[in-house]
Amino acid sequence: EMTSVTGVQTCALPIWHVPSTDRHMRMLAFMMLALSPASALKVLVTGAGGRTGRLVFEQLQQDASMSPVGLVRSRKAEKALRKVGAGDDDIVRGDVTDTNVLAGAMAGCDGVVLCTSAVPQIKPLSIVKLLFKKIVLRRADPGRPQFRFSPGGTPEEVDWLGAKMQIDAAKAAGVKRFVFVSSMGGTQPDNFLNSIGRRADGSGGDILLWKRKAERYLVASGLEYSIIHPGGLVDDPGAKRELRVGVGDALLQEEFRQVPRADVARVSCAALTSPEAAKVSLDLASRPEGEGEPTAEAASLFSVLGGRSCDYQGTVLPDPPSIFVE
Repeated sequence: EMTSVTGVQTCALPIWHVPSTDRHMRMLAFMMLALSPASALKVLVTGAGGRTGRLVFEQLQQDASMSPVGLVRSRKAEKALRKVGAGDDDIVRGDVTDTNVLAGAMAGCDGVVLCTSAVPQIKPLSIVKLLFKKIVLRRADPGRPQFRFSPGGTPEEVDWLGAKMQIDAAKAAGVKRFVFVSSMGGTQPDNFLNSIGRRADGSGGDILLWKRKAERYLVASGLEYSIIHPGGLVDDPGAKRELRVGVGDALLQEEFRQVPRADVARVSCAALTSPEAAKVSLDLASRPEGEGEPTAEAASLFSVLGGRSCDYQGTVLPDPPSIFVE
């Protein structure tokens, strides 16, 4: 890892009059000063205002070889990045469905970490109904709360069209590595998460299926990619658990499939530079804290796969109903 050299004193004598050893040291120092800024990889983190995206941004900030830029939608998210030391040049405020914003944000970037995702909002009335069934009617199974997505924030718009636009912009900008933080369950149409926000006509939901479609688009794009499917996300500290990797949603069959967001961020950051992470799609979970040996080096997980990767050439599920069909 190359770091900047500070405190180099200048000398009035021409460099060829300096003793050989000192001259070599000075030449090395000046070379390091000249090369250090250029050696930092510029990485755009989209969805940097979210809980996982913010951790990716913070971890990249702590790496001297990285120069992260966070793309956020809201002023609140922008303020959150400033609190962790981000300056004006480190933040882009805009929407991932705006081609001009994406083009500007990705200009000169070496890598991209996509952390955007549609975020469901709970319907308050559904909570009231659930409590009534549970407390008053004493039903053993009162059901689940209902959710909706905000206008412009459905899975089709964010997880498919928004992701597609990011992939297109990255390709146009010459990005060298595209890391896609997705989710497990993309092979399961009946997964509960797909029912969230689904409308009467069948459209509006299917978040995992829209993500999967975007993944297929990335795989076919020609970009060098890494795709990460985390299990159930929790806000526990990273580097405290043994991490597990798999393919094809096999880890969903395990009883414990949680993974800390901080560890997802660690694996995402490692994927930016690990040769073994190129053109790899994996599932990520952990063991409970205290079981197994904590995974110290996130990059070591890619070799554990032994060349395996999630399959995108087999059965391709049909697209879910579109919100744009009248």
